[in-house]
Amino acid sequence: MSPPATTAPADLPAPPAPPPPRTPSPGPSVTEAFAALGTAAGRQDPYPHYEAIRAHGPVAELRPGRLVLTGYEDCDRALRDTRLLVQDAAGYDALSPGWRSHSSLRAFTSSMLYSNPPDHTRLRSVVNFAFTPPRIRELHAVIAEMTDKLLDRMARLGAGGAPVDLIAEFASRLPVAVISTMIGFAEEDQVWFRDMASTVAVSTDGFGDPAALERADRAMDEMTAYFTELIARRRREPRDDLVTLLADTHREHPDTLDRDELMGTLMVLLTAGFETTSFLIGHGVMLALERAAPAARLRTETDFAARYVEEILRYEPPVHVTSRWAAADTEVAGVPVPAGSRLTLVLAAANRDPRRYADPDRFDPDRTASRPLSFGAGGHFCLGAPLARLEAGIALPRLFARFPHLTATSAPVYRDRWVVRGLDTFPVAVAP
Repeated sequence: MSPPATTAPADLPAPPAPPPPRTPSPGPSVTEAFAALGTAAGRQDPYPHYEAIRAHGPVAELRPGRLVLTGYEDCDRALRDTRLLVQDAAGYDALSPGWRSHSSLRAFTSSMLYSNPPDHTRLRSVVNFAFTPPRIRELHAVIAEMTDKLLDRMARLGAGGAPVDLIAEFASRLPVAVISTMIGFAEEDQVWFRDMASTVAVSTDGFGDPAALERADRAMDEMTAYFTELIARRRREPRDDLVTLLADTHREHPDTLDRDELMGTLMVLLTAGFETTSFLIGHGVMLALERAAPAARLRTETDFAARYVEEILRYEPPVHVTSRWAAADTEVAGVPVPAGSRLTLVLAAANRDPRRYADPDRFDPDRTASRPLSFGAGGHFCLGAPLARLEAGIALPRLFARFPHLTATSAPVYRDRWVVRGLDTFPVAVAP
């Protein structure tokens, strides 16, 4: 609130003239703002640093041969430009010799996530059928049943007002249960899988934390041993699940799916199938509890959940950044991109581009024509996008309908990560 205007009495001396306006100091450079994203404080709240980068233009030069994109249209075009490729094994060989000594990096790099055509097309085709919108819609009843079981568990844990960690007991348990059922993992192993996969996923942030990367390697080694034993079991006792399908494909068509690609595919299906969806659900609850209207609308308006989920994806997406490199000369927003250039696409900043969205820092589930880039675009558009949207669209209304007095008992805590960003803990009370 501004202070009230005053008038000086006539018998008092006139106030001194105000000092001349100071020339505002320039903001941080692109290099400084980008470096801040690697700090603990920057990872906790990266958005001011995104805006500092955006101040230098939607396509800013970090250094020669390195560009940072924060504009919506520019990121969208870059994601669709077939001359811009993801970092694959050959790229890692050139940039980071020795990366193959890390089993967690090998696992991801052997998957569709870090491959380009024709390998990407081949690997994606192996599992694509399981993630088509019609197949995903068939899971509606299964997801609703799993959701209600977890809400029953939360009610028991929160009886008498005891705090319940929403992330550990709901937001992460639901997506890991869904993807485990699809893949064919045992129910009793799901919590172990969640913890192992979260540890391995730290490797997507790169080499910045050697201790975390070492833990990721150990977790990947444990999971590889588990996958190996499970595949052998499925070959003896086939089932109608993705493990059986992938094991059969590897055995019958090793040129379509070799052993490293089999392990990488299982790892990516698990991590991509639960962690980002966990963050999506956690953000959805956090944003609803920070505002008066969304929780009530999720309980009462049947068509509100879909719009609400889209605005979560725009405003607080689980995936903040991806990267590309130029295999041939191209351009982005009129900026020449010579072959060999590296591009960092800040999707979370693109989703708040004021050239694309009015009042972009306002959370507004009633926005129209909102198409966030949170699942990417082009050939690498996220295979699990329909599943993530369905899970969040079922989970959030059922949560607030079951617990109309849901409240936070302390502030949510973010994980110390940047590339894939979400809540680590969020204690809530489910009963008044």
